[in-house]
Amino acid sequence: MTRIENREQYEWAVRRVEELIPLVNDDTPLTDPASIELELLSNLVADYSDEHFAIGVPTLVEMLKLRMFEMGLTQTSLAQILEVSKSRINDYLNGRSEPTLKIAREMSRKLNIDANIVLGV
Repeated sequence: MTRIENREQYEWAVRRVEELIPLVNDDTPLTDPASIELELLSNLVADYSDEHFAIGVPTLVEMLKLRMFEMGLTQTSLAQILEVSKSRINDYLNGRSEPTLKIAREMSRKLNIDANIVLGV
């Protein structure tokens, strides 16, 4: 098998990887059949997972909502931190407006949001 083509093959490969894990440790030679099979199947499972179950990069709206939750912030308190109006925060959270470069910088710095997410790159 050079590629996992469907969910059934994926589930079989995951089960087989789980069976092989206890058989291989740091002392197992790389030429051991179980070690070879585990390496190959693990790579195939990872490739299939990356293609079909990728999470992706969060949007600015998702990150703002996450940070608000993590920091226990309301729209009002977030507006105070970023020194913008509450209605502007509402616009950001509903995707009606994007932050200026100055506000994007503040979001990145004060909320610890990656600049690439804030800038949408």
